[in-house]
Amino acid sequence: MTVNKDTNYNMMSNSRGNETNPSTIMNTKEKEKYIEEFDFPFCDEATKYEKVAKIGQGTFGEVFKARDKKTNKKFVAMKKVLMDNEKEGFPITALREIRILQLLKHENVVNLIEICRTKATQYNRYRSTFYLVFDFCEHDLAGLLSNVNVKFSLGEIKKVMQQLLNGLYYIHSNKILHRDMKAANVLITKNGILKLADFGLARAFSANKNGQVNRYTNRVVTLWYRPPELLLGDRNYGPPVDLWGAGCIMAEMWTRSPIMQGNTEQQQLTFISQLCGSVTPEVWPGVESLELYNKMELPRGQKRKVKERLKPYVKDPFACDLLDKLLVLDPSKRYDSDSALNHDFFWTDPMPCDLSKMLAQHTQSMFEYLAPPRRPGHLRPHHHHQGGAGAAGAAAKPSSSMDSGYQDRVF
Repeated sequence: MTVNKDTNYNMMSNSRGNETNPSTIMNTKEKEKYIEEFDFPFCDEATKYEKVAKIGQGTFGEVFKARDKKTNKKFVAMKKVLMDNEKEGFPITALREIRILQLLKHENVVNLIEICRTKATQYNRYRSTFYLVFDFCEHDLAGLLSNVNVKFSLGEIKKVMQQLLNGLYYIHSNKILHRDMKAANVLITKNGILKLADFGLARAFSANKNGQVNRYTNRVVTLWYRPPELLLGDRNYGPPVDLWGAGCIMAEMWTRSPIMQGNTEQQQLTFISQLCGSVTPEVWPGVESLELYNKMELPRGQKRKVKERLKPYVKDPFACDLLDKLLVLDPSKRYDSDSALNHDFFWTDPMPCDLSKMLAQHTQSMFEYLAPPRRPGHLRPHHHHQGGAGAAGAAAKPSSSMDSGYQDRVF
């Protein structure tokens, strides 16, 4: 079954299982039999796929690589829908994710093939497990960057960022915010095609109608990639939140490690101020009206040092300039994906070039989940004079690349 917008999910009315008069009260045995024989005409059984390996784990649940038994060659990724908190029914968050994925069809957005389920039996307390089934991608960007043997040329970095910004341009044009931009959510196929993934926190957005402001949650985006407006409690935000994440990811293409690794919201804001300059109404008109502006300690007198701090890693002046325009404190002045795609970075030699040749040298899949863990003892210390992007180079070199895991990443 392919998922399409017109698929009728009213499974009960379309069931070919036992038709039961609603006025008939079923006893437990009858209920169990009814559930066991219930037929989902638009939802295949998960047994059509054979799980091969676990490739992801997070608050969203587990992701598996699986083989399609019919073709035996085709691989898919199966993302388990978390049902733990559901007394009955289907999680609203998963429904939102499915709805958004059905709407989005683009080369640089992950493709949802179908939704499938396990059979409800006495062995699973008559509760089906549901999976979202996607086209399989061989790598995620965090996994590739954590491997010292994967080396991106400048043309290849341009290709990664061009595809990432193309994906953002497409979803924002369709009025969708991703809200969880990070290297682990950027997938890359062995043919070098980039796919934005994990729309578990995504939502539709709309322009404010008749002066009413939006009230979205600001508890989104992984801390290290979270933009200053969310850290300051903004609830009326839009696409610029994803572009800040794109800037963080872009810098990471050279530093090979997230550039601002705060442990708390307060620390993250401090690192941002040390890199991008102090947060003040002069550089960001209206910031003083954000809920947490007076509740957070905002470092004063910090100069903006984006280019200066990143230059040791990012030798290309156009790249430094684009980073400077993405990591802008005031969301209204931050580059959008269209402006970023038109930046000279993408239109000067070396031009963006195909990734498949470089990736062909790496036959093993690389995912953040399968990479060595980032152990706290190895996190690069952030010194005051070395906050923000400098943080990526602040630690002493670990003793050996074997036990250094993620950290031995800055060349």
